[in-house]
Amino acid sequence: MIHKQDILDAYHFRHACKAYDPSKKIPQEDFDLILETARLSPSSFGFEPWKLIVLENPAIRRLLDVGGAQGKAVDASHFVLFVVRQQADLTAGSDYLKHQMQDIMHMPAEVQQGYTDFFRHYSEKEATFAHDPRLVHEWAARQSYIALGNMLTTAAMLGIDSTPIEGFNYAEFDQLLSDRGVYDKSRFKLSVMATFGYRAGEPKHAKTHRPMSEAVEYFK
Repeated sequence: MIHKQDILDAYHFRHACKAYDPSKKIPQEDFDLILETARLSPSSFGFEPWKLIVLENPAIRRLLDVGGAQGKAVDASHFVLFVVRQQADLTAGSDYLKHQMQDIMHMPAEVQQGYTDFFRHYSEKEATFAHDPRLVHEWAARQSYIALGNMLTTAAMLGIDSTPIEGFNYAEFDQLLSDRGVYDKSRFKLSVMATFGYRAGEPKHAKTHRPMSEAVEYFK
């Protein structure tokens, strides 16, 4: 049983780390656990439209050490790219979704057809993203943030620092990473990035968040 105070302590410990100690590396066993909590994260329809790429190549990490990743991409112990599948893979009846239902979710054929029809109706008529590549990307990206959040929390509970990173030019990074064979940008696009490691020093500022009275409202 996890104690409530241990959970709160982890959240108070976690902050968006601004500077990492490059001499400290996360034990592989600990990072495997962080990755496992991402793998076990929920996703809409269970389709897991995201993929994690642990970027170890030092030359490429140096190229990405700009914008929101500056001072982190190189010095952090681990640098993770969250990429999400695009419209071709996330259209009802696609080979990827068939693989997910048949080989991962182990659905019988008749159940697969009903699930496909359900997703088609949802994506076309209810959420209305199916026919717009940008909206498909945004739908998939939202799923990746669930995995990201679980990774940040797990890291904090292990005493490991982290930084979610958005401040960069998405088109430029997609092109740069695709050109270097990290992924095929016709199939995947970058959703968010994150670094993990150990802080070089204590945060300069205390955590600030709205009080519960402003953040939460009960409606009866």
